[in-house]
Amino acid sequence: MLGILGSLTNLFSKSDVPYLDYRISENLFCKSFNAKNLARADVSADAALGNVGIGIKTFLDSNGKSLQKIAEFNKDRPAFKGLSAADKIKKISELRNERIDATKRIYNLTEMKYHIISRKKERMSVYETSMDLIDILKINCIKESGNAISFKDSKNEYSFNTSKSTLYKRFSLNKPLFEISVKILEDPFAVLENQFSEIKKVYFKEAKQMPYVILPLYSRTKKAKSVHEKSGLNQWNASGRPRDFNEIYIPIPIWIHKRFPGFFPPRDNSFNLILPDGKILDAKICQDNSKALMTNPNSALGEWLLRDVLNLKRKQLLTYKKLQTIGLDSVILEKKDNDAYLIDFRPSDTYEKFMQENK
Repeated sequence: MLGILGSLTNLFSKSDVPYLDYRISENLFCKSFNAKNLARADVSADAALGNVGIGIKTFLDSNGKSLQKIAEFNKDRPAFKGLSAADKIKKISELRNERIDATKRIYNLTEMKYHIISRKKERMSVYETSMDLIDILKINCIKESGNAISFKDSKNEYSFNTSKSTLYKRFSLNKPLFEISVKILEDPFAVLENQFSEIKKVYFKEAKQMPYVILPLYSRTKKAKSVHEKSGLNQWNASGRPRDFNEIYIPIPIWIHKRFPGFFPPRDNSFNLILPDGKILDAKICQDNSKALMTNPNSALGEWLLRDVLNLKRKQLLTYKKLQTIGLDSVILEKKDNDAYLIDFRPSDTYEKFMQENK
């Protein structure tokens, strides 16, 4: 498939180097290996293959050593703005490591790798290398030059662009897993036209998309985002009766019920909530105005979200700053059927955009 896609290069450019869009490479990997596509979640892996997270990259060959973007930190700029070069690199490294760890916790991954498609004249080469945490205690060779701060750790070489808030990594590629030659078609338009003209009946069916809603993991107070200290994901801290330290609920804004009537089952009706790693929780809609997504037992949701994903200790309040650290502040619920819903995380501000488009 890589060879076929590369042969269509002249659809996009006049070059002897095969063209391959990064989204296509992600989708092709997932199709080829029946991997779970994580690209929409905006986490540190583009795919999950068993317990291995895969970051999929494609770029032009640069004599086996190429500096490529691996993470952006635009929304985290206040956390490192004004710091010295050394402190800035330490903060960026902490944020990068927490994103990788959070991705592993969410999808129950034990290993992280890069799957790389390197392209040069009429050829593609495929490599794999580990996706390492930055060894913060062994950061060295920090050099500031203009908008770039280069540094190394015990394994890799990095560069941070301060104006773009973007982290780059030097990929040193040695022995490829495999290589393929690519014959670029002179006129791919004619080939496609001839191919389709031979098909007497072509039915284009619109892909059936599961209905979905986006729910925030936070609340708004005077236009500021926060996590209430005694409700929502901190429900365990509420006054009154004794509560389990894992007792939480995901808030459902009332406008969602009005805008999407019938999306959720009636209040207190149980359904399966399928987690990103495939585990299933018994869930239901609860409380006045059906404002809460909870599980049975009500501690199961908190054990997954607070402990497994966010890595919080007991009695530790969740803050919006913690959500910012991993870059995820909302969840998507997709309705598989009346008895089953899939849940996954979405990047910061996804709920805000969903609300603007639908409210």
